[in-house]
Amino acid sequence: MAGQFYPLQPQKLLEELKAAFSGASGGEPLPIRGAVVPHAGYIYSGAVAAEVYGRLPERETFVLIGPNHHGLGLPVAISRDSWMTPLGTVESDVELADALAGSILEVDESAHLYEHSLEVQIPFLQARFSGFKILPIAMGLQDEETAVEVGEAVGEAAKSLGRDCTIIASSDFTHYEPQEEARRKDAQAIEAILRMDVPSVYRAVYGQNLTACGYGPISATITAARILGAETGKLLRYSTSGDVLGDYSQVVGYGAIAFV
Repeated sequence: MAGQFYPLQPQKLLEELKAAFSGASGGEPLPIRGAVVPHAGYIYSGAVAAEVYGRLPERETFVLIGPNHHGLGLPVAISRDSWMTPLGTVESDVELADALAGSILEVDESAHLYEHSLEVQIPFLQARFSGFKILPIAMGLQDEETAVEVGEAVGEAAKSLGRDCTIIASSDFTHYEPQEEARRKDAQAIEAILRMDVPSVYRAVYGQNLTACGYGPISATITAARILGAETGKLLRYSTSGDVLGDYSQVVGYGAIAFV
């Protein structure tokens, strides 16, 4: 996705990341066990994502859970491959992947071939840390039962391996609705997310026909973060594409949320 969602040239990518971090409000590091970040092009949502990435503590592994926009591969697919960006290569946590394989999660690289929602997160991590591993998980199925099962599997596997990790859900919120409507709908969903209340997240999604693309990954992340000790959510920032473009007729919502 380099050259589409973020620059292909390393120097230009670093410049965009620097702009994103400088556009974030900053703040003290938080003991983040789970988070929600957007996955649009960096010029639209980079500063929102940087609110989370700027406060993350160093971890052995970052588990990245995102929606499968293309529908390729298995319903819940792990990647064991190394991932490359213009800033270098990051290894997958193969031990954690193997601990999860055979549950509701299975290894399937084809699900990740054209999926941008996880790849766009990696340069943010590379800008802050070195020596970490990732575990990418693409969710084609996003129903509540599946999301909770994924979250429980990830949380319990990380705990049993003694893995020091943070779970990151990749999701944008409302897509292509007027600004006021998007903010109203997203606020209801975010209120449930901050309470870490998965059933209420689904009530908000279904009750409002919410077009957030990663409600399953968000719910899986809430579930896993609870197992790893998180107790509450903190909204670090919410904005829309309209706030960047100045066109509020059809916006996409972006949220930065930390579970601590």
